[in-house]
Amino acid sequence: MASESESQVKRGDFSVTLDSDPVDSMATELQGLTAEGQPEGLIDTKEQVQIKLADQQADPNSPLYSAKSFENLGLEPELLKGIYDMNFSKPSKIQERALPLLLADPPKNMIGQSQSGTGKTAAFVLTMLSRVDASVEAPQALCIAPSRELVRQILDVMQQMGKYTQIKVSAAIKDEGPPRGQKITSQIVVGTPGTVTELIRRNQLNMRQLKLLVLDEADNMLDQQGLGDQSIRIKNMAPKTCQIVLFSATFAESVRKFAARFAPNANEISLKVSELSVDAIKQVYMDCKDESHKLQVLEELYSVLTVSQSIIFVRKRITADKIAKMMTSSGHKVVALHGQLDPQTRDQVMDGFRNGLIKVLVTTNVLARGIDISQINVVINYDIPVDGNGRPDAETYLHRIGRTGRFGRTGVAINFVHDANSFRELKAIQDYFGREIIKVETSDEEKMEKALKKLLQ
Repeated sequence: MASESESQVKRGDFSVTLDSDPVDSMATELQGLTAEGQPEGLIDTKEQVQIKLADQQADPNSPLYSAKSFENLGLEPELLKGIYDMNFSKPSKIQERALPLLLADPPKNMIGQSQSGTGKTAAFVLTMLSRVDASVEAPQALCIAPSRELVRQILDVMQQMGKYTQIKVSAAIKDEGPPRGQKITSQIVVGTPGTVTELIRRNQLNMRQLKLLVLDEADNMLDQQGLGDQSIRIKNMAPKTCQIVLFSATFAESVRKFAARFAPNANEISLKVSELSVDAIKQVYMDCKDESHKLQVLEELYSVLTVSQSIIFVRKRITADKIAKMMTSSGHKVVALHGQLDPQTRDQVMDGFRNGLIKVLVTTNVLARGIDISQINVVINYDIPVDGNGRPDAETYLHRIGRTGRFGRTGVAINFVHDANSFRELKAIQDYFGREIIKVETSDEEKMEKALKKLLQ
């Protein structure tokens, strides 16, 4: 990360001259950027999946640890029918290697690292549906995720994939859990750590028959003090025989070490950091004069952009509300989404965005992780992400820009910088991934418009 002396970096140290070549080449690659271009099912990614087996004597390249078709996995016919209904013709690369390990008996723990859009949600959902017995009316599989939006998305995948089975699924999120005093009899529970912990405390969620515990966006769950403490308490209440599965797009080294203790003797499956840099996403930055100029440039940007849907990420709720108010008054269909909204409003906003009724969402990191909406082709970092210590946060940046370029499609990430500090933050992120972030000129509105239209035509 940047040292104190590096904080004196001047704008010129990071500027990349915008000539016609990089923008022209990006424009060529971005042609045909429409929702209709989404392939059926999941992309067949080019990344090499790396496997480290808990049994060091075993050969990770053995055909035993690879499934070229879903039939090879010995799944129940009802599950296969649900999979094919979702247009999954064959396993994605991550599913091909992860599912044989996840479904093997006796069950083994797993730590999985794979970028969004590669099929990790479907991999652990299929594992949960395969592990439970529909004739036993008690929770047997539990998935916890950091936000209600992600929980609802996982539930949606679960319900689609399991629709031909007799398996019941319950949500454990604020205002959607079971009534107080009513015990959960569903075989699968998906929820946020706080609500799950509360249901266990009230004896509404019995963990005695739990066979599988999944943490989605596990690095976020284990790294945040509150979520981490709750996740540990939940894990400690599960049977010792419970299979532990951790999935995330990124794992910082410190979190990976903790994950190895949380899920001991785990098989590990991962992609290299360089492969996690989401090559399909074109990254640019807007050089603004100050905070007020950022608002002006944002408004100008949306006056020339023609995109299906976009997300604007900010650090503070007050900024989200301010931008949403300003852009709404300018005639854009913009809504703010953050943790201060009540659960019903959050659900309505998210559903409206999924359905395309809302075109622009301004949000804090609520949506940085795991949300799959295929129509998003632009992500704007109005504020560069920083961690709890105020340092540039490359992993959150990766999660944010990963909301675009879904399922192998091309997308654009636009970053706003306005002073030496924000330049330093973005430079640190650029250096971390080793990927050039191209400058878009903002001092000349005509030049800016021309560059953006080339980028997004």
